[in-house]
Amino acid sequence: MKTNFKFSNLCGTVYKKGNLVFSPDGNTILSPVGNRVTVFDLVNNRTETLPFENKRNIRRIALSPRGNILISVDELGSALLVNYRKRTILHHFNLKDKVRDIQFSPDGRYFAVGLGRNVEVWRSPGFTREFAPFELHRKYAGHYDEITHISWSPDSRFFLTSGKDMTVKVFSVDPIEGFTATTMSGHRAVVVGAWFSKDMRAVYTVSADGAVCVRRFRVHGVEDNLTFGEFPRDSEGSLLKTLWFTESRYYSNTAARVQSAAFNPATSILVLGLTNGVFGIWEMPEFNQIHTLSISRKMINTVAINPSGEWLAFGSAKLGQLLVWEWQSETYVLKQQGHFYDMSCVGYSADGQYVATGGDDAKLKVWNALTGYCFITFADHSSAVTAVQFTKGNQVVLSASLDGTVRAYDLVRYRNFRIFTSPTPVQFNTLAVDPSGEIVCAGCLDTFEIYMWSMQTGKLLDVLSGHEAPISALAFRPDGLSLASSSWDKTVRLWDAFNRSKIVERLEHGHEVLALAYRPDGKELCSSTLDGQIHFWDIDKAAPTFTIEGRRDIAGGRKAGDKRTADNTSSGKTFNSLCYSADGSAVLGGGNSMFVCLYDRKSGILLRKFQITKNQSLDGVQVKLNSKQMTEAGSADLIDSDGIDSDSEKQADRSLPGVKSGDKSSRLLKPEARTRDVKFSPTGRQWAAASTEGLLIYSLDETITFDPYELDEDVTPDTIRDLTRKGDHLRALVNAFRLNEKYLIRETYEAIPPLDVILLTKDFPEAYLERLLRFIADIIESSQLL
Repeated sequence: MKTNFKFSNLCGTVYKKGNLVFSPDGNTILSPVGNRVTVFDLVNNRTETLPFENKRNIRRIALSPRGNILISVDELGSALLVNYRKRTILHHFNLKDKVRDIQFSPDGRYFAVGLGRNVEVWRSPGFTREFAPFELHRKYAGHYDEITHISWSPDSRFFLTSGKDMTVKVFSVDPIEGFTATTMSGHRAVVVGAWFSKDMRAVYTVSADGAVCVRRFRVHGVEDNLTFGEFPRDSEGSLLKTLWFTESRYYSNTAARVQSAAFNPATSILVLGLTNGVFGIWEMPEFNQIHTLSISRKMINTVAINPSGEWLAFGSAKLGQLLVWEWQSETYVLKQQGHFYDMSCVGYSADGQYVATGGDDAKLKVWNALTGYCFITFADHSSAVTAVQFTKGNQVVLSASLDGTVRAYDLVRYRNFRIFTSPTPVQFNTLAVDPSGEIVCAGCLDTFEIYMWSMQTGKLLDVLSGHEAPISALAFRPDGLSLASSSWDKTVRLWDAFNRSKIVERLEHGHEVLALAYRPDGKELCSSTLDGQIHFWDIDKAAPTFTIEGRRDIAGGRKAGDKRTADNTSSGKTFNSLCYSADGSAVLGGGNSMFVCLYDRKSGILLRKFQITKNQSLDGVQVKLNSKQMTEAGSADLIDSDGIDSDSEKQADRSLPGVKSGDKSSRLLKPEARTRDVKFSPTGRQWAAASTEGLLIYSLDETITFDPYELDEDVTPDTIRDLTRKGDHLRALVNAFRLNEKYLIRETYEAIPPLDVILLTKDFPEAYLERLLRFIADIIESSQLL
């Protein structure tokens, strides 16, 4: 079995926090999702999650005007410089403070970063790997409180900074004769944003109370407005005194406060996102309202406008919602929302095209595995969804929930056509469907019973009792003749689904059983127990074959509140979900840690250990904690000391009169890095994990470089050996890489004379260079010629 699985995509989460960025062509939008960046292609309806990870949750991202350089900055100021087109990291850099905003200049030569009350302007780095690609141009100060927004002038000579001190400042990149840094005041609330008009004859500023000011530039004592950047002189050549003044002031007249804003100079459109989930569109400079619309129940955290001004993008962090709205036709271009709470279960369709996920928010979502889009959401359950499964024909998906129902959904008409219930209210936490799709079984937590229904009629056929503790997992044998159930009573029971007169087989374990899975041929069963072991059983003999000790493999990191080290704690060292590969040669296991383990079934050897995340904003990712972060009030990571993540004014408890601030003892919540369910695709080419970050999809990495200009029918092993005998080693090696036969590559490689290596490497095609280096790395320990 091939084990070269690589991270492919992240579904189930479309927006966490930070800002949204459109590509220069306006057809693609970039959204920060935790410590990763997801790219949504709005024209081809595809999603792609970039392969790199920041150390923590991303706070700001910026894309260069040419669309070739991406900078992503996390919560503590660590930045990644990325070649966006090649999806590769060029450089790591630490800005040494929490970043409030980052923007590239329109000409792409500089980018400005807001750090606290100061602004730093850096020269934009190139595409190549350099020792120090970041070069500081200048530092700017002057604000008395934190900076909230940065925007550049169209000519890239000036930029505007907005701050919590209710002022806007104008700075120049380089010293310009006649210009001094200018401060614009007049707002009575935090300034959300400020922008130059396209002709640079006006500046528009917006504050959190909904006030919009139009500022003009003119000579002192003269009523004619000037274009900013032109500093007139008198007849003697002396510079005239110029000033900014407020020409007009408008109010949006909204009950809610302005949380985010965006301006498009090409169309003079101003968009405001409010804290009550409403956004409005106004035309500047007359401030003519075009329309307003309520798109969410929670605040709109970020707004973006594509370069043509046709599409508007909105992100709501509270709901994890991403919307793209075409305001002229008043239609949605994109409307995606992840699970509000944790994702609890995942299931593949029989052909591997669709993935269903259930969450603690009582919703069932179905995703297209190829495009990464959610195309239907079912919200009929009233409590957490605990299990999902497709039937064999891919037309029906079933879900079990803690609300005491099992629901069947038709994926053709998108409706809930069957509801399975029990005589008395119970909480279902596991689900199984027989291969024919006629029998539905569900296990419960409270009565320790297994309920069996008919899919056709919806009637309760039987109740299987005998377990003495909650049911943890159910699985039908692939031939449909028997049903296996695991329980916390330390047993696995094998039931005959159609003949109750047969004796129920009991497979005894030493600890509580948490998960089980059948091998695709139905001759073997594996189960995981609370002590971190995976047991394999011969079904025909009802006897154990061997055991894998996976306790050390699945062990995760230390949590912020743990009193013991990661090695000495007992939590998170068990597998709560198991799944066989499509050919039955390997077993995949996940648990309450940041690792997913892939074991060989025959030898019990750990083949691969996947780390699902490196995001230090999650709990349990670091093996060792920094003792300097521990204070008398707890971990410093859980205390929002500067209020950047949660404004005290918005956290205020309005239920008591006179209260002006929230609870000072409240702490930030760090979700735990864990995997609640893992599933292999029926094709065996990918597997999915329902994790804290979302739905992680890993696929086989079989990207082969293809050169269609020189490939023909003559590229065969015989012709490659002929080229080697004739001494044309370069063509022989390139053709061997095209055929991708490892024995032939090695034979051709070892036939190259040492004296010809220098000449061969000078002309070797760059497209095959990475594969050559990887091949050398693989054989460097076994080859006798090196």
